[in-house]
Amino acid sequence: MRLDVESVSALTFGDGSPVRAASAIAAFGGGWLIVQDDATHAAWWRSGSVTAVRVVPPVGGLEVFSSAAGTKHLKPDFEAACVVPVDGADGVLLLGSGSSPARTRASVVTADVPVPGVAGADLGPVYRDVAAALGLRDDQLNLEGACPVGDRLRWFQRANLAAGVPTACVEIGVAALLAAVTRAGTAARVEIGDVRRYDLGTVDGVALAVTDAVALPGGRVLVSAAAEDTPNAVDDGPLVGSALALLDDDGVLATVPLPVPASGPYKVEGLAVRETTADGLRLLAVTDADDPDAASELLALRLAW
Repeated sequence: MRLDVESVSALTFGDGSPVRAASAIAAFGGGWLIVQDDATHAAWWRSGSVTAVRVVPPVGGLEVFSSAAGTKHLKPDFEAACVVPVDGADGVLLLGSGSSPARTRASVVTADVPVPGVAGADLGPVYRDVAAALGLRDDQLNLEGACPVGDRLRWFQRANLAAGVPTACVEIGVAALLAAVTRAGTAARVEIGDVRRYDLGTVDGVALAVTDAVALPGGRVLVSAAAEDTPNAVDDGPLVGSALALLDDDGVLATVPLPVPASGPYKVEGLAVRETTADGLRLLAVTDADDPDAASELLALRLAW
């Protein structure tokens, strides 16, 4: 595979404030929904403008969260987002990382007119079942990418080899999960299916770990991955590289590093397919600067097979 960065732009809302800690991106309402992992609103990017869309109610009366303010432990930490069918139309499913009890929320956002609609629920029992299926303690869970493959959702665990945690994914029925999120069903009816494990390699001795995933034709999955030197599922650490990896049911087919600018590696946290081309894909990716005052970046990427 060959990967080129076609353009890079800073993401800001209409009032000039930064889009913070972008963690996922999904097609939404004629544009793209960009998830912020430390806020109660996502960013709706369309026609050259960015507006806020609520994805979860205030937490403890707060809308944004940070280590500096002592509120990081309260953030919803939505790390995965993907397009799902909701009442015959497309919606976006947002999933928390599960890395703490406060991060087991899920929401579904629909592009209703004039105001997008949102439904959500705490899925603590589902996260506990996922941890058990992966053979992990609850505090080792860090689910950072998800994509539907047929009627199943592949939900990816971010590796941390320092803590003995490999990259893996579980399969969950999309319909049962959506029913639990919208409260049309219960978390108890969400069954955990197959588990797959992957070795994405390392950069300077640090494991590449999945940060997002998109489904491709034929059952393959393209993932973004970051080599971040962190001791656990909660704390940030130095980033030494990023890559994309192409997976099938049996393992890793190919990997390609992201070009590194003078400012240092891009920490790509969200990935979406913009267009399929004759020789590959055109992609959108969003970055997390691990700084609440720094605007996340939107990368236009071209991937050639």
